[in-house]
Amino acid sequence: MPGAVVIGGGIGGLTSGIALRRRGWDVTVLERAAKIDPVGSGLAIAANALKALDTLDLGDPVRKLSRLQGQAGIRRQDGRWLVHTTTEAANARYGDSAVVMLRATLMDVLVDALGADRLRLGTTVTAVDAQDGVVRTDDGDLEADLIVAADGIHSKTRQALFPEHPGPAYSGVTAWRGLIPRGDLTISGSESWGRGLVFGLSPVAGDMVYVYATDVLPAGTVLGDELEELRRRFGDWHEPIPTLLRAADPTKIIRTDIHHLRTPLPAYHRGKVALVGDAAHAMTPNLGQGACQAIEDAVTLAHVAGTDLAAYTTARLERTTNVVRRSMSICRMTQLRNPVAVRLRDFGMSLGARLSPALMLRSMDDLLGWQPPKASGNEGHASAPHA
Repeated sequence: MPGAVVIGGGIGGLTSGIALRRRGWDVTVLERAAKIDPVGSGLAIAANALKALDTLDLGDPVRKLSRLQGQAGIRRQDGRWLVHTTTEAANARYGDSAVVMLRATLMDVLVDALGADRLRLGTTVTAVDAQDGVVRTDDGDLEADLIVAADGIHSKTRQALFPEHPGPAYSGVTAWRGLIPRGDLTISGSESWGRGLVFGLSPVAGDMVYVYATDVLPAGTVLGDELEELRRRFGDWHEPIPTLLRAADPTKIIRTDIHHLRTPLPAYHRGKVALVGDAAHAMTPNLGQGACQAIEDAVTLAHVAGTDLAAYTTARLERTTNVVRRSMSICRMTQLRNPVAVRLRDFGMSLGARLSPALMLRSMDDLLGWQPPKASGNEGHASAPHA
Protein backbone atom coordinates (compact mmCIF):
# COMPACT_ATOMS: atom_id res chain seq x y z
CA MET A 1 0.00 0.00 0.00
CA PRO A 2 1.54 3.34 -1.02
CA GLY A 3 1.93 5.97 1.66
CA ALA A 4 1.01 9.65 1.61
CA VAL A 5 1.93 12.37 4.08
CA VAL A 6 -0.27 15.46 4.10
CA ILE A 7 1.18 18.64 5.57
CA GLY A 8 -1.60 20.75 7.07
CA GLY A 9 -4.86 19.86 8.79
CA GLY A 10 -7.12 22.46 7.19
CA ILE A 11 -9.95 21.86 4.74
CA GLY A 12 -7.66 21.08 1.80
CA GLY A 13 -5.37 18.81 3.80
CA LEU A 14 -8.13 16.83 5.50
CA THR A 15 -10.10 16.41 2.28
CA SER A 16 -6.95 15.28 0.47
CA GLY A 17 -6.32 12.71 3.17
CA ILE A 18 -9.88 11.40 2.94
CA ALA A 19 -9.82 11.23 -0.86
CA LEU A 20 -6.49 9.41 -0.90
CA ARG A 21 -7.64 6.90 1.71
CA ARG A 22 -10.71 6.16 -0.42
CA ARG A 23 -8.34 5.22 -3.24
CA GLY A 24 -6.20 2.87 -1.20
CA TRP A 25 -3.47 5.08 0.24
CA ASP A 26 -2.03 4.81 3.72
CA VAL A 27 -2.39 8.43 4.88
CA THR A 28 -0.89 10.50 7.68
CA VAL A 29 -1.97 14.12 8.11
CA LEU A 30 0.41 16.38 10.03
CA GLU A 31 -0.88 19.52 11.76
CA ARG A 32 1.37 21.98 13.57
CA ALA A 33 -1.33 23.15 16.00
CA ALA A 34 -2.05 21.15 19.14
CA LYS A 35 -5.75 21.07 18.24
CA ILE A 36 -7.93 21.74 15.21
CA ASP A 37 -8.99 25.37 15.66
CA PRO A 38 -10.68 26.66 12.49
CA VAL A 39 -9.87 30.25 11.56
CA GLY A 40 -13.01 32.18 10.72
CA SER A 41 -16.64 31.61 11.54
CA GLY A 42 -18.60 30.35 8.55
CA LEU A 43 -18.21 29.51 4.90
CA ALA A 44 -20.27 28.81 1.82
CA ILE A 45 -19.90 25.51 -0.01
CA ALA A 46 -21.01 25.93 -3.59
CA ALA A 47 -22.39 23.37 -6.03
CA ASN A 48 -18.98 22.46 -7.45
CA ALA A 49 -17.57 21.60 -4.02
CA LEU A 50 -20.71 19.69 -3.03
CA LYS A 51 -20.26 17.55 -6.14
CA ALA A 52 -16.69 16.85 -5.09
CA LEU A 53 -17.79 15.95 -1.57
CA ASP A 54 -20.43 13.63 -3.03
CA THR A 55 -17.63 11.50 -4.49
CA LEU A 56 -16.40 11.00 -0.90
CA ASP A 57 -19.90 10.30 0.46
CA LEU A 58 -19.71 13.54 2.43
CA GLY A 59 -22.05 15.73 0.41
CA ASP A 60 -25.23 14.68 2.21
CA PRO A 61 -23.75 14.96 5.74
CA VAL A 62 -22.60 18.48 4.89
CA ARG A 63 -26.02 19.41 3.48
CA LYS A 64 -27.73 18.14 6.64
CA LEU A 65 -25.49 20.21 8.92
CA SER A 66 -25.78 23.44 6.93
CA ARG A 67 -28.40 25.84 5.61
CA LEU A 68 -29.32 26.59 2.04
CA GLN A 69 -28.06 29.98 1.01
CA GLY A 70 -31.55 30.89 -0.24
CA GLN A 71 -31.87 34.20 -2.03
CA ALA A 72 -28.42 35.63 -2.63
CA GLY A 73 -26.93 38.56 -4.46
CA ILE A 74 -25.53 42.06 -4.18
CA ARG A 75 -27.31 45.09 -2.73
CA ARG A 76 -26.49 48.76 -2.43
CA GLN A 77 -25.84 50.05 1.07
CA ASP A 78 -29.44 51.30 1.19
CA GLY A 79 -30.65 47.73 0.63
CA ARG A 80 -31.76 47.93 -2.99
CA TRP A 81 -30.90 44.80 -4.95
CA LEU A 82 -28.42 45.23 -7.79
CA VAL A 83 -28.35 41.57 -8.82
CA HIS A 84 -29.68 38.45 -7.14
CA THR A 85 -30.71 34.86 -7.62
CA THR A 86 -32.40 32.04 -5.69
CA THR A 87 -31.73 28.50 -4.53
CA GLU A 88 -34.36 27.22 -6.96
CA ALA A 89 -32.66 28.86 -9.92
CA ALA A 90 -29.27 27.45 -8.94
CA ASN A 91 -30.71 23.98 -8.48
CA ALA A 92 -32.35 24.11 -11.88
CA ARG A 93 -29.13 25.17 -13.57
CA TYR A 94 -26.50 23.11 -11.71
CA GLY A 95 -28.44 20.36 -9.97
CA ASP A 96 -27.40 21.78 -6.61
CA SER A 97 -27.10 25.04 -4.71
CA ALA A 98 -24.79 26.64 -2.20
CA VAL A 99 -25.02 25.85 1.49
CA VAL A 100 -23.61 27.82 4.40
CA MET A 101 -22.21 26.19 7.53
CA LEU A 102 -19.92 26.79 10.46
CA ARG A 103 -16.32 26.18 9.51
CA ALA A 104 -15.86 24.25 12.76
CA THR A 105 -18.71 21.90 11.80
CA LEU A 106 -17.14 21.14 8.43
CA MET A 107 -13.82 20.44 10.14
CA ASP A 108 -15.52 17.99 12.51
CA VAL A 109 -17.07 16.15 9.55
CA LEU A 110 -13.70 15.92 7.79
CA VAL A 111 -11.78 14.75 10.86
CA ASP A 112 -14.38 12.04 11.51
CA ALA A 113 -14.20 10.89 7.88
CA LEU A 114 -10.39 10.84 7.88
CA GLY A 115 -10.11 9.01 11.20
CA ALA A 116 -8.54 10.61 14.25
CA ASP A 117 -5.79 7.97 14.20
CA ARG A 118 -4.60 9.40 10.87
CA LEU A 119 -4.17 12.92 12.24
CA ARG A 120 -1.00 13.86 14.11
CA LEU A 121 -1.43 17.14 15.97
CA GLY A 122 1.35 19.28 17.39
CA THR A 123 3.79 18.17 14.68
CA THR A 124 5.97 20.78 12.97
CA VAL A 125 7.42 20.05 9.53
CA THR A 126 10.95 21.38 9.26
CA ALA A 127 11.87 20.34 5.70
CA VAL A 128 10.69 18.34 2.70
CA ASP A 129 12.78 16.31 0.26
CA ALA A 130 10.66 16.34 -2.89
CA GLN A 131 12.79 13.88 -4.84
CA ASP A 132 13.19 11.17 -2.21
CA GLY A 133 9.80 11.71 -0.61
CA VAL A 134 10.96 12.51 2.92
CA VAL A 135 9.17 14.80 5.36
CA ARG A 136 11.35 15.98 8.22
CA THR A 137 9.54 16.90 11.43
CA ASP A 138 10.43 17.79 14.99
CA ASP A 139 9.39 14.21 15.86
CA GLY A 140 11.52 12.50 13.22
CA ASP A 141 11.45 11.75 9.50
CA LEU A 142 8.61 10.20 7.51
CA GLU A 143 9.00 8.57 4.10
CA ALA A 144 6.19 8.84 1.59
CA ASP A 145 5.34 7.96 -1.99
CA LEU A 146 3.33 11.19 -2.13
CA ILE A 147 3.59 14.39 -0.11
CA VAL A 148 0.62 16.76 -0.14
CA ALA A 149 1.48 20.32 0.84
CA ALA A 150 -1.66 21.90 2.28
CA ASP A 151 0.18 24.29 4.58
CA GLY A 152 -1.67 27.46 3.67
CA ILE A 153 -1.01 30.80 2.06
CA HIS A 154 2.37 31.17 3.76
CA SER A 155 3.38 27.63 2.78
CA LYS A 156 6.97 26.80 3.69
CA THR A 157 6.81 23.89 1.27
CA ARG A 158 5.90 26.17 -1.63
CA GLN A 159 8.74 28.51 -0.70
CA ALA A 160 11.20 25.61 -0.71
CA LEU A 161 10.00 24.15 -4.01
CA PHE A 162 9.63 27.48 -5.83
CA PRO A 163 12.12 29.87 -4.18
CA GLU A 164 11.85 32.42 -7.02
CA HIS A 165 8.11 32.87 -6.55
CA PRO A 166 7.28 36.27 -4.96
CA GLY A 167 4.72 34.81 -2.54
CA PRO A 168 1.47 36.37 -1.31
CA ALA A 169 0.47 39.92 -2.28
CA TYR A 170 -1.81 42.21 -0.30
CA SER A 171 -5.21 42.61 -1.95
CA GLY A 172 -5.78 46.11 -0.63
CA VAL A 173 -8.56 45.21 1.81
CA THR A 174 -8.85 44.05 5.39
CA ALA A 175 -11.74 41.82 6.48
CA TRP A 176 -13.83 41.35 9.62
CA ARG A 177 -15.67 38.09 10.33
CA GLY A 178 -17.94 36.97 13.13
CA LEU A 179 -21.02 35.15 14.37
CA ILE A 180 -23.98 37.11 15.73
CA PRO A 181 -27.28 35.81 17.21
CA ARG A 182 -30.15 36.22 14.75
CA GLY A 183 -32.85 36.74 17.35
CA ASP A 184 -36.24 37.41 15.75
CA LEU A 185 -34.76 38.75 12.50
CA THR A 186 -35.62 37.20 9.15
CA ILE A 187 -32.42 37.12 7.17
CA SER A 188 -31.47 35.95 3.69
CA GLY A 189 -27.97 35.79 2.38
CA SER A 190 -26.71 38.94 0.70
CA GLU A 191 -23.69 41.12 0.19
CA SER A 192 -24.01 44.90 0.23
CA TRP A 193 -21.57 47.23 -1.51
CA GLY A 194 -20.84 50.84 -0.71
CA ARG A 195 -17.91 53.15 -1.41
CA GLY A 196 -14.92 50.92 -0.74
CA LEU A 197 -16.97 48.96 1.79
CA VAL A 198 -18.66 45.54 1.75
CA PHE A 199 -20.94 43.89 4.31
CA GLY A 200 -22.13 40.31 3.86
CA LEU A 201 -24.40 38.10 5.93
CA SER A 202 -25.54 34.49 5.80
CA PRO A 203 -27.70 32.51 8.26
CA VAL A 204 -25.95 29.40 9.53
CA ALA A 205 -27.00 26.54 11.79
CA GLY A 206 -29.08 27.35 14.84
CA ASP A 207 -29.75 30.96 15.71
CA MET A 208 -26.56 32.41 14.32
CA VAL A 209 -25.70 34.67 11.40
CA TYR A 210 -22.28 34.65 9.81
CA VAL A 211 -21.23 38.20 8.97
CA TYR A 212 -18.21 39.53 7.13
CA ALA A 213 -17.12 42.99 6.05
CA THR A 214 -14.22 44.59 4.18
CA ASP A 215 -12.67 48.02 3.92
CA VAL A 216 -9.75 49.50 2.00
CA LEU A 217 -6.89 49.96 4.47
CA PRO A 218 -3.10 49.77 4.32
CA ALA A 219 -1.73 46.35 5.21
CA GLY A 220 -0.93 45.99 8.89
CA THR A 221 -3.27 48.75 10.06
CA VAL A 222 -3.84 48.50 13.81
CA LEU A 223 -7.33 49.34 15.07
CA GLY A 224 -8.74 49.45 18.57
CA ASP A 225 -12.22 48.08 19.20
CA GLU A 226 -13.00 46.03 16.06
CA LEU A 227 -16.75 45.90 16.72
CA GLU A 228 -16.88 49.64 17.24
CA GLU A 229 -15.05 50.07 13.94
CA LEU A 230 -17.75 48.01 12.23
CA ARG A 231 -20.53 50.01 13.87
CA ARG A 232 -18.89 53.26 12.76
CA ARG A 233 -18.63 52.10 9.16
CA PHE A 234 -21.93 50.28 8.77
CA GLY A 235 -24.25 51.62 11.48
CA ASP A 236 -26.31 53.65 9.00
CA TRP A 237 -26.59 50.92 6.32
CA HIS A 238 -29.79 49.05 5.59
CA GLU A 239 -31.36 46.67 8.08
CA PRO A 240 -30.67 44.18 9.51
CA ILE A 241 -27.00 45.26 9.52
CA PRO A 242 -27.28 47.93 12.31
CA THR A 243 -29.47 45.69 14.47
CA LEU A 244 -27.06 42.77 14.13
CA LEU A 245 -24.08 44.94 15.01
CA ARG A 246 -25.83 46.20 18.12
CA ALA A 247 -26.31 42.57 19.23
CA ALA A 248 -22.76 41.45 18.45
CA ASP A 249 -20.27 40.22 21.02
CA PRO A 250 -16.95 42.07 20.52
CA THR A 251 -15.01 38.91 21.44
CA LYS A 252 -16.55 37.08 18.47
CA ILE A 253 -15.24 39.53 15.86
CA ILE A 254 -11.89 38.88 14.17
CA ARG A 255 -10.06 40.85 11.50
CA THR A 256 -7.38 39.79 9.03
CA ASP A 257 -5.72 41.45 6.06
CA ILE A 258 -6.54 39.66 2.81
CA HIS A 259 -3.65 38.38 0.70
CA HIS A 260 -3.62 36.26 -2.44
CA LEU A 261 -1.15 34.65 -4.83
CA ARG A 262 -1.20 37.27 -7.56
CA THR A 263 1.59 35.52 -9.49
CA PRO A 264 0.64 31.97 -10.51
CA LEU A 265 3.02 29.13 -9.77
CA PRO A 266 4.63 27.41 -12.78
CA ALA A 267 3.28 24.06 -11.55
CA TYR A 268 1.43 22.52 -8.63
CA HIS A 269 3.85 19.64 -8.26
CA ARG A 270 7.53 18.95 -8.03
CA GLY A 271 9.02 15.51 -7.52
CA LYS A 272 6.76 13.62 -5.13
CA VAL A 273 5.09 16.77 -3.78
CA ALA A 274 1.72 18.23 -4.79
CA LEU A 275 0.39 21.58 -3.56
CA VAL A 276 -3.30 22.03 -2.74
CA GLY A 277 -5.55 24.85 -1.56
CA ASP A 278 -4.07 28.16 -0.43
CA ALA A 279 -0.55 26.78 -0.70
CA ALA A 280 -1.11 26.53 -4.47
CA HIS A 281 -3.55 29.32 -5.31
CA ALA A 282 -4.63 31.50 -2.38
CA MET A 283 -7.42 33.83 -3.50
CA THR A 284 -9.54 36.66 -2.16
CA PRO A 285 -12.95 35.57 -0.79
CA ASN A 286 -15.03 37.52 -3.31
CA LEU A 287 -16.22 34.48 -5.25
CA GLY A 288 -16.57 32.31 -2.15
CA GLN A 289 -14.33 29.71 -3.80
CA GLY A 290 -11.30 29.37 -1.54
CA ALA A 291 -12.45 26.26 0.32
CA CYS A 292 -14.35 25.02 -2.74
CA GLN A 293 -11.24 25.00 -4.93
CA ALA A 294 -9.25 23.25 -2.20
CA ILE A 295 -11.90 20.50 -2.13
CA GLU A 296 -11.75 20.24 -5.92
CA ASP A 297 -7.95 19.97 -5.66
CA ALA A 298 -8.23 17.11 -3.19
CA VAL A 299 -10.51 14.86 -5.23
CA THR A 300 -8.61 15.62 -8.45
CA LEU A 301 -5.24 14.86 -6.87
CA ALA A 302 -6.51 11.57 -5.45
CA HIS A 303 -7.81 10.64 -8.90
CA VAL A 304 -4.43 11.05 -10.62
CA ALA A 305 -2.05 10.20 -7.75
CA GLY A 306 -0.34 6.94 -8.49
CA THR A 307 0.07 7.75 -12.16
CA ASP A 308 1.63 11.13 -12.98
CA LEU A 309 1.47 14.28 -10.86
CA ALA A 310 1.89 16.37 -14.00
CA ALA A 311 -1.72 15.44 -14.72
CA TYR A 312 -2.71 17.17 -11.49
CA THR A 313 -1.05 20.41 -12.58
CA THR A 314 -2.69 20.10 -16.00
CA ALA A 315 -6.12 19.63 -14.44
CA ARG A 316 -5.86 22.39 -11.84
CA LEU A 317 -3.43 25.18 -12.77
CA GLU A 318 -5.36 27.00 -15.50
CA ARG A 319 -8.72 26.66 -13.73
CA THR A 320 -7.55 27.92 -10.36
CA THR A 321 -5.46 30.71 -11.89
CA ASN A 322 -8.61 32.01 -13.57
CA VAL A 323 -10.54 31.82 -10.30
CA VAL A 324 -7.81 33.78 -8.49
CA ARG A 325 -7.87 36.49 -11.16
CA ARG A 326 -11.66 36.73 -11.31
CA SER A 327 -11.94 36.95 -7.56
CA MET A 328 -9.36 39.72 -7.42
CA SER A 329 -11.16 41.58 -10.21
CA ILE A 330 -14.32 41.63 -8.08
CA CYS A 331 -12.25 42.71 -5.08
CA ARG A 332 -11.02 45.71 -7.07
CA MET A 333 -14.61 46.62 -7.95
CA THR A 334 -15.50 46.67 -4.25
CA GLN A 335 -12.61 49.02 -3.54
CA LEU A 336 -14.01 51.84 -5.69
CA ARG A 337 -14.52 55.00 -3.62
CA ASN A 338 -15.07 57.69 -6.23
CA PRO A 339 -18.82 58.48 -6.19
CA VAL A 340 -19.07 58.60 -9.98
CA ALA A 341 -17.23 55.29 -10.38
CA VAL A 342 -19.44 53.68 -7.72
CA ARG A 343 -22.63 54.89 -9.44
CA LEU A 344 -21.41 53.56 -12.78
CA ARG A 345 -20.51 50.22 -11.21
CA ASP A 346 -23.90 49.88 -9.54
CA PHE A 347 -25.76 51.01 -12.66
CA GLY A 348 -23.90 48.49 -14.80
CA MET A 349 -24.76 45.58 -12.48
CA SER A 350 -28.39 46.63 -12.17
CA LEU A 351 -28.81 47.13 -15.92
CA GLY A 352 -27.19 43.80 -16.68
CA ALA A 353 -29.55 42.03 -14.28
CA ARG A 354 -32.60 43.69 -15.86
CA LEU A 355 -31.53 42.83 -19.39
CA SER A 356 -30.63 39.26 -18.44
CA PRO A 357 -32.26 38.03 -15.21
CA ALA A 358 -30.08 34.91 -15.21
CA LEU A 359 -26.89 36.97 -15.53
CA MET A 360 -25.60 36.26 -12.02
CA LEU A 361 -25.84 32.50 -12.45
CA ARG A 362 -24.67 32.41 -16.07
CA SER A 363 -21.52 34.26 -15.10
CA MET A 364 -20.73 31.36 -12.74
CA ASP A 365 -21.32 28.51 -15.19
CA ASP A 366 -17.66 27.61 -15.57
CA LEU A 367 -17.22 27.58 -11.79
CA LEU A 368 -20.38 25.91 -10.55
CA GLY A 369 -20.80 23.59 -13.52
CA TRP A 370 -17.53 21.79 -12.77
CA GLN A 371 -17.70 18.00 -12.59
CA PRO A 372 -15.39 15.74 -10.56
CA PRO A 373 -13.12 13.36 -12.45
CA LYS A 374 -14.86 10.09 -13.16
CA ALA A 375 -13.78 7.00 -11.27
CA SER A 376 -11.60 4.69 -13.35
CA GLY A 377 -12.59 1.58 -11.47
CA ASN A 378 -9.27 1.09 -9.66
CA GLU A 379 -10.14 2.66 -6.33
CA GLY A 380 -8.36 0.88 -3.55
CA HIS A 381 -5.51 -0.09 -5.89
CA ALA A 382 -3.23 2.93 -5.78
CA SER A 383 0.42 2.86 -6.74
CA ALA A 384 3.26 5.25 -6.15
CA PRO A 385 3.14 8.41 -8.33
CA HIS A 386 5.67 9.35 -10.94
CA ALA A 387 7.44 12.69 -10.73
